[in-house]
Amino acid sequence: MRTTRIKVKGRPAVYHCVSRIVGAQRLLDDLGKETMVRLLRRLATFCGIEVITYCIMSNHFHVLVRVPAEQNPTDEELVERMKALYGKAKPREAGLLYEAEKGLHEHGRVDADIRERMLARMGDVSEFMKEFKQRFSKWYNIRHQRFGTLWAERFRSVLVEDQPGVLETVSAYIDLNAVRAGLVEDPKDYRHCGYAAAVAGDAKARSGLLSLYASGSEGAPRCGTGAGGAGGGLAAGVKAGATGEAAGTGTRGQDARAPLLAGPEAGAAVGESRKVEVREWREVGAEYRKRLYVRAGVSGSSGKAALSREQIRRVLQKGGELNVGEVLRLRIRHMTDGVVLGSKAFVDAVWLAHREHFGPKRRSGARPIRGGGAPLGALSALRDLRVAAIS
Repeated sequence: MRTTRIKVKGRPAVYHCVSRIVGAQRLLDDLGKETMVRLLRRLATFCGIEVITYCIMSNHFHVLVRVPAEQNPTDEELVERMKALYGKAKPREAGLLYEAEKGLHEHGRVDADIRERMLARMGDVSEFMKEFKQRFSKWYNIRHQRFGTLWAERFRSVLVEDQPGVLETVSAYIDLNAVRAGLVEDPKDYRHCGYAAAVAGDAKARSGLLSLYASGSEGAPRCGTGAGGAGGGLAAGVKAGATGEAAGTGTRGQDARAPLLAGPEAGAAVGESRKVEVREWREVGAEYRKRLYVRAGVSGSSGKAALSREQIRRVLQKGGELNVGEVLRLRIRHMTDGVVLGSKAFVDAVWLAHREHFGPKRRSGARPIRGGGAPLGALSALRDLRVAAIS
């Protein structure tokens, strides 16, 4: 049975999205993974969606995105977004871009019909993921001379509370995919994830991870350890603005959050902006690395041998203390199947906004992440997962 897709309207929202290759086949080679990342960036620019981090594996992918509250780009901005998507497209697709540019040049505005068609594809996580998967499928099938579906099912999504402690945990879980799979010992060595791209100097990847520490939508700095504390204010906003959709259509938005760094486009001198970015990335990169599993969870060049997954499970079962990085080396179903993830206040508020989708016997929304120990104790999910929840 399909789980209702929970989406938020009227305020920025973060989603962890996952999709698998049909039959769990390992079809994605390095070129395929790199093509997916390029397409992800182009579509994010077009749709006005922020990619926080991602990981492309050989048989599935993860992406953590922030969808803005509303979309109302100027005609000039609309044309620039279309260029990001259609810049090197075939004439039939690029025709829309040509007509938009022609209207802007000759009449000072984009034709209303074109504008409406473009806006309908922007600022919604379902439209974003639909186009992302379809466009990649088309590219893959042409390259490999195959036909038919590439993806096993509709994408799964989890609504994630937009607070640092929650976002850092989910981001780290995504960037640690290759470590969990035994492909690398350090996530920086797997180039098809957001953290590795950021370490290598990719400006967009760094921007996504820097946003974990940016100002919140209401102007307050998003800092601290965070799964609790700010839940009340966010919960009130969710009650007013959340919607649930089984099929998945809806939000358009423009993110009103203030950026962490003032880049060149914000008026700062290019040289000064670059210096600030380097300094900030060093600080944020070091902080984020503490969340990642590196040599038994110790950041830096520790000589400790990594705990095996079985050792980590045994420690958790005995009630022993582990850090977040060690626990995140395990597969945690709540990250992909929990529907909503965050503080108890946040999850309860979302549940109340979608009360009609749940049975009459259910009295509350938030469910604990069982078996995750203290590192995950501050997090709650909407689904009560017990079977193979942490493995």
